[in-house]
Amino acid sequence: MANDTYQSPLNSRYASREMQYLFSNDMKFRTWRRLWIALAETEKELGLPITVEQIDELKAHADDINYEVALEREKAVRHDVMSHVYAYGVQCPKAKGIIHLGATSCYVGDNTDIIVMTEALRLIRKKLINVISRLTDFAMRYKDMPTLGFTHFQPAQLTTVGKRATLWINDLVMDLEDLDHRLSKAKLLGSKGTTGTQASFLELFEGDHEKVKELDRRIAEKMGYSAVFPVSGQTYARKLDTQTLNVLAGIAQSAYKFSNDLRLLQHLKEMEEPFEKSQIGSSAMAYKRNPMRSERISSLARYVIVDALNPAITASTQWFERTLDDSANKRISVAEAFLATDAILEIYINITEGMVVYPKVIESRIMSELPFMATENIMMQAVKKGGDRQELHEKIRTLSMEAGRNVKENGGKNNLIELIAEDGGFNLDVEALKAILRPENYVGRAPEQTEEYINGVVKPILEENKELLGLKVELNV
Repeated sequence: MANDTYQSPLNSRYASREMQYLFSNDMKFRTWRRLWIALAETEKELGLPITVEQIDELKAHADDINYEVALEREKAVRHDVMSHVYAYGVQCPKAKGIIHLGATSCYVGDNTDIIVMTEALRLIRKKLINVISRLTDFAMRYKDMPTLGFTHFQPAQLTTVGKRATLWINDLVMDLEDLDHRLSKAKLLGSKGTTGTQASFLELFEGDHEKVKELDRRIAEKMGYSAVFPVSGQTYARKLDTQTLNVLAGIAQSAYKFSNDLRLLQHLKEMEEPFEKSQIGSSAMAYKRNPMRSERISSLARYVIVDALNPAITASTQWFERTLDDSANKRISVAEAFLATDAILEIYINITEGMVVYPKVIESRIMSELPFMATENIMMQAVKKGGDRQELHEKIRTLSMEAGRNVKENGGKNNLIELIAEDGGFNLDVEALKAILRPENYVGRAPEQTEEYINGVVKPILEENKELLGLKVELNV
């Protein structure tokens, strides 16, 4: 790696090799050549004077790209597609006259962009499924463990650790639905020509409209697609980039929410992300265990969410059948959104492989708040023992305020149970009160909801995608 030039941290630190390859020059230019081969083959099949020998020559050099020739040519002509047409022709002298026949730059450029985005979405999908799987295991393991629930980050009713995890899972399942919808709509640009009218191909096929339509269909089929855009200008509708990056931004939002929850839980010492034996939490404070992986998810997610605005503006500002103010932006914004989302999911998988739960801390926090939450139950038990409901309500209100002052002003523990036990009006001793304060009695249907959701919604998804499971990741830093 060169240390005297800028290197994108998405490559050097974060994104996987698989995702980096999808946006590499090799993937791009090999796909260009596959498209040129598909065009030549189809034109031959539909009657143009192209020989098997020419096509065989193109296939023989589909992957050994002569980059030096293309780069040198681009310096002279300032056109990347024509530079690669030239370079391919140098390797294929018999076929050079039929390379790119009837096509525009967007035939290779736009179709390749669609192919790369489609493959990248499939890789994202695989990692999304693996995150869901790991969180599912976690949710089922802790479905019965009571924990303090929060609204506004203020103590509320109890839930369970597993039920909370289902909220993270459900966000990702919604993202998966969006992603699958996007993949189900995948289609190529096809061979549309300079303004989308296919005029050049109509000329090649001497006015035969059916052959021009068949050209589109067969090229898509050869490239693995069942459809092409039914209408277009020279380019595919740039709304496709917006729709695609909105899927990625949705995943980023879900991961961001998870990472923030885990950061707060780590602050509370109830849960932690994995912390390796030799990992350093702080350069100054050796005792610290900073949630650096969760923080990295938050950081990258923020980037992806903001980056999704790029294709929205690009799609909004395209002029008529095409302009070129999209190209430089697309090269950066689309690739980086995928690389960053890939990194987010890699980190998410890594965290969920080794999340740590601290039951004693969770129980201690529950018991510091549960006496307040249980006052209605305590009052009902006292009424059963002959107490007056109105009088007991006033007593509990007064004693709760006293216990609250003890916690907030004196820094003491919640002593509401002791105060109630000491008040003879309740006719309940400490043991009777502790029996009322069993946390599992206050989690509602959280365990059942967790099981029902996992069994009814998530496990069918995982079963349907079981061949994608078991992905291993290794973070660079």
